[in-house]
Amino acid sequence: MTRRVLVIGAGIGGLCLAHGLRQAGVDVVVYERDASPARRHRLRITPEGERAFRECLPAPVSDALVATSMRYTKGMAAYDEHLVRLWEHNDVDDGDLDRVDAVDHRTLREVLLAGVDFVRYGKEFAAVSLTSSGGVRVRFRDGTSDDGDVLVAADGADSAVRAAWRPADVPRDLGVRAIVTRIPMVRAIKGGLPEFMRDRFTSVVSADVSFGLLPMEFRPDAGAEDYYMAVFNMHRDDLGVPDDVLFELPGPALREVLRNRTADWHPDLHGLFAHVEPSETYALALRASVPVRPWGQGPVVPLGDAVHTMPLSGGAGANVAAQDAAALCRALTAPGLLSEGLAVYQADLVRRGTAAVEESIRMARGSMRID
Repeated sequence: MTRRVLVIGAGIGGLCLAHGLRQAGVDVVVYERDASPARRHRLRITPEGERAFRECLPAPVSDALVATSMRYTKGMAAYDEHLVRLWEHNDVDDGDLDRVDAVDHRTLREVLLAGVDFVRYGKEFAAVSLTSSGGVRVRFRDGTSDDGDVLVAADGADSAVRAAWRPADVPRDLGVRAIVTRIPMVRAIKGGLPEFMRDRFTSVVSADVSFGLLPMEFRPDAGAEDYYMAVFNMHRDDLGVPDDVLFELPGPALREVLRNRTADWHPDLHGLFAHVEPSETYALALRASVPVRPWGQGPVVPLGDAVHTMPLSGGAGANVAAQDAAALCRALTAPGLLSEGLAVYQADLVRRGTAAVEESIRMARGSMRID
């Protein structure tokens, strides 16, 4: 039986699914509202996430993923704001040179988009309805529509499909506001970043702030600039900047927020914020889907952050989205009734998503105040 799958959202999960379906001969089209490139930040890749990517992606794309990824074997350490070490953990290098430990978000998306013909840009989702044949009809803001057998909501934590189809499933605001930025590695090191912080994930924990500094070192032949991803977390009550102001601040103003809030930190830490890239600096609210709920029977199914939004702690989001994509690809290409395959997928999705969300919240509670 020939099936047609419509995907809303050309993010990591949606593109991974589309590659898997295309390899299996399924008619798939991905609709994306925004053609602008993804933000440039580091994504942690777990062994489970890597297996899911490799399951979905054709060999050339999988090879490109490895070639543009990072091998990470240095472990992590935590300090207070005065650089007094709190604890340290060292990883053991297993010698697997093809292992993927981290990727750059924008680079990964470019790899997934290279040469594909299944993405349609400028298509903003407006509504979805069921057809008389049991399929779906999707309408877009430009007045066009498309019909398919299945609609996949892969449009992220602010999912328009979820708002239309499952309006009660709103992620919970955890009260934490994060400022995410990128710091070129060369500038950070020249600016005095201590040597013991240069090659590993570093966590800085003060009375009211949780800060993470994560290296993104590309393979020698990748032709990309190494950088640090920096994430500054603080409860909105302590930050002192109202949400309606914070989320509208441009990059240079957010940089000043960072510098002001760390003025009493160790000089080597405080000086780091002079080197952030304003164009790659943005603020967001940490949210979580509690509980993770299935979307019920029918041809509209979720994937990734649209159904299991979680805080950044743990870096699980991209991995769980890739696992969703692999599982959904199996469900959509398996013999038998489509409804049965989708029911199995959603049960698996809830189990996997719940575990990831709970673990992310647990890790967040260990270093910051959350509601």
